[in-house]
Amino acid sequence: MKYVFLVFLLTPFLIYAQDDLLNEIDTNTDWNGYSNAAFKGLKIVNFESTKLVAKKEFTLIVSHRFGSLENGFDNFFGLDEAVTRLNFVYGISDGINLGVSRSSFQKIYEASLKYRLLRQQDNGFPFTIVGYNEVLINTALDKIDLPLLEFKHRLSYVAQLLISRKLSPNFSLELAPTFFHDNFVFLDEQDNSQFALGLGGRYKLGKRWSINADYGWHMNRADNSPFKNPFSIGFDLETGGHVFQMHFTNTQGMNTNTFLGQGSGDWSEGDIYFGFNLSRRF
Repeated sequence: MKYVFLVFLLTPFLIYAQDDLLNEIDTNTDWNGYSNAAFKGLKIVNFESTKLVAKKEFTLIVSHRFGSLENGFDNFFGLDEAVTRLNFVYGISDGINLGVSRSSFQKIYEASLKYRLLRQQDNGFPFTIVGYNEVLINTALDKIDLPLLEFKHRLSYVAQLLISRKLSPNFSLELAPTFFHDNFVFLDEQDNSQFALGLGGRYKLGKRWSINADYGWHMNRADNSPFKNPFSIGFDLETGGHVFQMHFTNTQGMNTNTFLGQGSGDWSEGDIYFGFNLSRRF
């Protein structure tokens, strides 16, 4: 986790001024006393942010996560081993979102519900609090390898509380206490019910650019587990109706239970993955 705090300490020195024709993209004005735009993307990097899609708005997020960079030209720096996730999010209201997604990593299908509970106010409540729940189906599990496999073993569940604060016009932080339950785990010693604490942040570098980072501390990982806590860093580029996110992380899975429970990369060994998310509003 020390790397996360190092990033947050260094980023203020990276500020630069930028004047262009797109000043309206990222304003800092508050609306009806509520703090606005703590995060511009629906995700920080791996973790969900407290941003929601607006009422009757439809957003498509196309995510790619390539293979490990450590193999170099053998897999063309990960391009030969890319995974893709398509995520469709609809705003039932300004405070409630429904989402469905499909990831090629373990062929996971997901349904999600995201809902705002409280919003940060000027001279009022200091945080934005959002709930997030997922149901996931791992369709890659094979009955040939697992003859006792039943449909229930394919299911996973996630419950998160996303707590963010916009500390200044440029700097936002988020905590994400997380519970997830996998009906099937890959290690006998690993509890099916697992707990984690996420920490993430965003620092604006200009009107359109920000640097983002998040870290997940798995709190009851099995002692013999080969998996690692996820640490990720990236940049957001805002271009009107698009948010383009580029990042490096030590986990290839993009669903909550996979990046928290099954991340295998190691930053110290160069075992990291490059990826990007492209979102488009309709």
